[in-house]
Amino acid sequence: MKSFLWLLLVGFLLLPGALLRAGGLPDLGESDRAGLSPQAERRLGEQIMQEIRRDPAYLDDPEVAGYVSQLGQRLASHAEGARPSFEFFVVKDSMLNAFALPGGYIGVHTGLILAARTESELAGVLAHEIAHVTQSHLARLFGQQSQAQMAVLLSMAVAILAARSNPDVAIGAALSGQAAGIQQQLNFSRDFEREADRLGLNMLEQAGYDTRGMASFFERMLQFGRLYENNAPGYLRTHPLTTERITDIENRIALRPYKQVPDSVDFGLVRAKLKAQDGTPSDAVADFATQLKSGKYGRETDARFGYAHALLRDNKLAEAENEVAAVRRLKLESPLLEGLAAQLRLKRKDAAGAFQILQKAVERYPHARALTYALIEAKVGAGGTAGAAEAVVLTRRELQLTPGDARLHALQAKAYAALGNRLHQHRAQAEAYLAESQLDAAILQLDLARQAGDGDFYEKSEVDARLRELRQRKLEEMRGMRRR
Repeated sequence: MKSFLWLLLVGFLLLPGALLRAGGLPDLGESDRAGLSPQAERRLGEQIMQEIRRDPAYLDDPEVAGYVSQLGQRLASHAEGARPSFEFFVVKDSMLNAFALPGGYIGVHTGLILAARTESELAGVLAHEIAHVTQSHLARLFGQQSQAQMAVLLSMAVAILAARSNPDVAIGAALSGQAAGIQQQLNFSRDFEREADRLGLNMLEQAGYDTRGMASFFERMLQFGRLYENNAPGYLRTHPLTTERITDIENRIALRPYKQVPDSVDFGLVRAKLKAQDGTPSDAVADFATQLKSGKYGRETDARFGYAHALLRDNKLAEAENEVAAVRRLKLESPLLEGLAAQLRLKRKDAAGAFQILQKAVERYPHARALTYALIEAKVGAGGTAGAAEAVVLTRRELQLTPGDARLHALQAKAYAALGNRLHQHRAQAEAYLAESQLDAAILQLDLARQAGDGDFYEKSEVDARLRELRQRKLEEMRGMRRR
């Protein structure tokens, strides 16, 4: 994987892939004396995320990511302590794991989402990770390491990742013992874990979830780890889990009033969609067909929704449309269903039909970002010049609400490209890169905007001003690198 230092620090390697393009660590100043500053922690997290987003296992699915983000933000709004700007993302990996990165980035494996039996179980894991961030546990772990130690760890991470990419590289085996030793130093301490448990339970309760979800999920992971000691869930490797911890959680829960909480509609639909993406398309179709035939499923709507997604993957469009119709007859209402219906229309080259579905769906579900993205794509792809102009207006409106949305900026760049407006195209793409902390790429796009040859005096002046600002930021970063 094109990853970074933290993926070794959390005690295991998240994903397979190619060798890391190892950049320099951000300037951490005197952080080894008293922990990372929030600014240094954020910079480190941004560098890690740059690498994670490049990896094929990063799940760039706005529906799944949107659901996890909505769940995480709901919990984070009830967190105690410092509240950074949280960003939740999903990694396509069957290992049961979730992890917090410096700067408020929290990742969840698809395997953990599928393993959670209730939404409260999934929320319990996220609440625990959020508590690690708000209590500065990550910064304190990093603060224990000097700059020299961190440089050694980075080099080791690169070597181990290279060995994973190439089994013939013997250095992986040579370093595995050292990596295990480092893991023992950097695992969350029991005190950190107990604090995250306590605050996570508070978050769960205040956000309206069943607090028993945390205990039940942790207990199941502990049992799994005992059964498969050599292949324990990755979560157990970085979050020491003991019977005493689970007992403490259960004792705290016993003091709280019983509250049964039903799962949200989207929890089941997201899990069904992820299951439909597993294995080959034909295998996924067969699995859901068997469930429906046997009646062994939780909710029929979830099973049929997943079946429709599997059929779409297998290019069986008529059958998929029949399943969507069946789900509608079951009175299911969800933006995910509308998104699937639009995908089927697009697959049939019916852009007008897809546009009609999306237009109504966005009016009905204005906060469903995935639908908004899809509508903008439809306007650009099938609406000609008029559609592209409408897409620009829509992206401008949405960016007033979420100015840091990289996908919106990229879609705006695509709309400007369809209009032949090169200056605005490159400027919008620069903002997309900047939202993902890719400063060099953003500067390059602004240079291209200056050379575009269109735009009036004021527009060119705005590009120049933004370019000066980013170059100054780059200069400050380089000075910081030299101070190390």
